[in-house]
Amino acid sequence: MIALNARAAARPELGGVERWARELEARLDARVLRPPAALSHRAGHLWEQALLPALARGSDALVNPANLAPLAGRRNVVVIHDAAPLREPSWYSPAYVRWQRFVLPRVARGALRVVTVSAFSRDELRELLGVDAAVVPGGVDHDRFVPGTPRSDRPYVLTVGSQTARKNLGALAETARRLAAQGVELLAVGGARPQFTGEGALPARPLGRVPDADLPGLYAGALAFVLPSLYEGFGLPCLEAMACGTPVVAADAAALPEACGDGALLVDPHDQAAIAEAVLAAIGDERLRARGLRHAAGFSWERTATELTALLP
Repeated sequence: MIALNARAAARPELGGVERWARELEARLDARVLRPPAALSHRAGHLWEQALLPALARGSDALVNPANLAPLAGRRNVVVIHDAAPLREPSWYSPAYVRWQRFVLPRVARGALRVVTVSAFSRDELRELLGVDAAVVPGGVDHDRFVPGTPRSDRPYVLTVGSQTARKNLGALAETARRLAAQGVELLAVGGARPQFTGEGALPARPLGRVPDADLPGLYAGALAFVLPSLYEGFGLPCLEAMACGTPVVAADAAALPEACGDGALLVDPHDQAAIAEAVLAAIGDERLRARGLRHAAGFSWERTATELTALLP
């Protein structure tokens, strides 16, 4: 029997690792081990390291979908989404970097199997941790993320991501100015996290964390979606936006070209003018919209669960 570490699934906020944990909780044939919500964050390290190995005893494997796993576990399968804290520690708090530098190599080298989400991240893990990881990409829930009609009463362009320096949202300042001149607002979904280094005032109107049930409508109602991130292990929001029929602009950096394929316009994340021009070009581009829909159709959480299951002992 397989066990699933659902600590990340218990968190109220929703980023890439939380999405993975929730979707696998719903689809993986596994015994779900989920702490109370109060132990889903920093306080949950003790639950994960001390209690979880005992709870998982007797399982053929313990699937850990959110970067970390119990060091005492002997049957760990761990999904490490990226190596960002090791690649660029300035994006994180010193305490978080120290913890990641301690735990990530030990978790990776002690696991039965390491899984990651893109060829880019596989290469990062090989270089920075010295491990070989299997690649299983994330997916899209096509029952929820479906095409809609962009809003015309208060038109907007959307970005989704935690308020952290590596998301590079400050590079959208020129985009926000040029959109405003056309009566279009730039909206940002996502909140701050204590382990992340922020980047000051946002050039977009912050919506903060929104309920997961509201995300598909926000994507589908946008004229375009933009993600200027400097570093992503994959880039699930781009696929979710494509599945909603929203034209996507993404940074030509890290795993985003791999995740987006031909379904997005790719731009230099350091060139504010180029980002703005791409966003304006994406609005109303039906061919880009069609390419995005076609590309996103190739990804599903059912596929993710099936490919991950095939790797389990």
